[in-house]
Amino acid sequence: MSAGAFARAQSQQSTVWPALCCAAGAGLAQAASLAWPGSGQPLWWLQIASLAVLAWLLAVPQGWRRGALIGGVFAMAWLTGTFWWLYISMHTYGGLAAPLAAAAVLALAAFLGSYYAVVSGLFVHLAPKGRAQRAIVFAAFWLLAELARGVWWTGFPWGAGGYAHVQGPLAALARWVGVYGVGAVAAALAMLLAQARACDVRSLRAWALVLLIVATGGAAALDRLCAVELCHSPIRAAKPALPLVLLQGNIPQDEKFEPGSGVPMALQWYRDLLLQPHQALVVAPETALPLLPRQLPEGYLQGLQEHFAQPERAALIGLPLGSMEEGYTNSVMGLRAGQSQAYRYDKHHLVPFGEFIPPLFRWFTDLMHIPLGDFNRGALVQPTFDWGGERFAPHICYEDLFGEELAALFTQPGRPAPTVLVNLSNIGWFGNTLAIDQHLAIARMRALEFERPMVRATNTGATAIIDHRGVVTHQLARHERGVLAGQVQGRDGRPTPYAQWAGRWGLRPLWALGAVALLAAVAGRRRSTGARHTG
Repeated sequence: MSAGAFARAQSQQSTVWPALCCAAGAGLAQAASLAWPGSGQPLWWLQIASLAVLAWLLAVPQGWRRGALIGGVFAMAWLTGTFWWLYISMHTYGGLAAPLAAAAVLALAAFLGSYYAVVSGLFVHLAPKGRAQRAIVFAAFWLLAELARGVWWTGFPWGAGGYAHVQGPLAALARWVGVYGVGAVAAALAMLLAQARACDVRSLRAWALVLLIVATGGAAALDRLCAVELCHSPIRAAKPALPLVLLQGNIPQDEKFEPGSGVPMALQWYRDLLLQPHQALVVAPETALPLLPRQLPEGYLQGLQEHFAQPERAALIGLPLGSMEEGYTNSVMGLRAGQSQAYRYDKHHLVPFGEFIPPLFRWFTDLMHIPLGDFNRGALVQPTFDWGGERFAPHICYEDLFGEELAALFTQPGRPAPTVLVNLSNIGWFGNTLAIDQHLAIARMRALEFERPMVRATNTGATAIIDHRGVVTHQLARHERGVLAGQVQGRDGRPTPYAQWAGRWGLRPLWALGAVALLAAVAGRRRSTGARHTG
C-alpha cells in the first residue's frame, strides 16, 4: 500500500466512529419518536428529524460499504430501542437466561436491520445528484426496506416509522397510502431536510418552506378534497351510538395459565362481569378464558349463552378452541340472541415462536417455560359479528399490524365491509412498558387508514375506544383491573382509497413503486458512468 493510500485509509477509519455514534444516537431517537418515554406519545417531528440525521450521514461522499454500515447501525439501534421489551417475555416470563434473552433481541434487531443496511449501501452507490431525485430515491429505498421487514419471514413490522404520524401533518395521508406510504413521504422529507445547506441561509429557508408546504399544505388539501364528499363516506344520520363494555382483567402474566392461581382468578372475574345486566356489547380480551370450552367448569359456558340470548346483550370473548384431533386455534367466541351456534373468529396471522414454532428453532422454545404450541391458522377473510346495526370485525393481538390483511375485509364481492374494528389482545408478556403505547399507536393508524372506529379490549392495556379519526375517546388506566364503559358509532359506506387498493392488490403497488425507483437509479448510474467513460 502506498503512503497516500495508507493515509486515506487512516483518515476514513478516524471519521467512521463518530459517524457510527451519530447514527446510533439517531436510531435511538427514531425509537423514541414512536412512543416518547414517560408520556407514550408519538412525536412526528422527531421521527423526521432523526431520519434526517441518517440521510445527512448517507449524503456525505463515501463508499457504499460505509453507507451500509451506517444504515445498519442506525436500524439496529432503532429496532433494539423499539422492541427491547421482548427481553421481558423471554427472561422474566419465559425463564430464559438474561444473556441469552438479550442476545436474542440484539440478533433479531441485527437481522431486521440488515434490510436497512442494504438499502443504505444501495443509496450511496446509486443516488442521483439532484436534490429532489435523491429524496425520491431515498424514500423508495426506505420503503422497500420497510416492506421487506413487514412481509418476509411472516413479517414483523412493529415500530415502522409511519406510526409516529398518527397525529401531525402527515396523518391525513394514511387513508390514501397507509402506514408504509406515510413512512416513505417522511423519508423524502428527511432527505430534503438533510440536503439543506446550513451555510446558505437562503437555501435553508427555501427548503424549510418546501417542507412546510408539502407536509402541511398537501395533507390539508387532501382533507379539504375529502370534506366535499369526493372521498369520505358519510355516517348514516339516524344511526345511534352503540354502548360498549370492555373488560381488562389484569391477570398477572406469570399466573395467567397456572391452574391453581391465574386460571380460577380469570374464570371467576370474567364470569362475574360478563353476567352483569349490561345492555351493551361486552368484549373480553385475548384468552380471557384460558381454557378450552370442554375444560370449563360444568355449566359455565351454558350460563353465558343463556345470559346473552337477550336481544339487548352481546359478547365477544377471547379463548382457545379446538381439540387434539382437529388442532387448536387462538379464537374469539361471539354470543348474541338468535344464534343457532356461537360466532367464531380464528386468528389468521400467527406469532412465530408464540403460536407456531419455525423450523430448526424448537431448541430455542424448549429453553423457555411459556405455553407455546403450533396453532391452526384461520382464514384471511372471516365473517363479521353483526349486532346492533353494526358489523364488528375482530382480530387478535398483533394482527392489527398488518393493515393490508385487514384491508381484504373491505373488498369482498357481495359482503358488506365492517363498520367497527375490534382488537382483543394480551401483551402482558411485555410488562408495563412502551409496548402498550406503541400498540395503541398501531391501532390508531388502522383507524386512520380505514376510517373505522377501533375498539381494544386487553388484559393489561391499552384498553380503549378509538374513533374513525384515530382519536382515543375512552381509555382505562394500564395494569389495573377495570371496566371501560363507552360508546362507538360505526362508519359505513365507501371504503377509503387505501382500503380499496390494498384490499385488492395487497402491498404490491408499493413494491412496484420501490422497484421502479430502484431500476431508475440503476439506469441513471449506468448513464452517468457511461458519460464519464466517453468523456
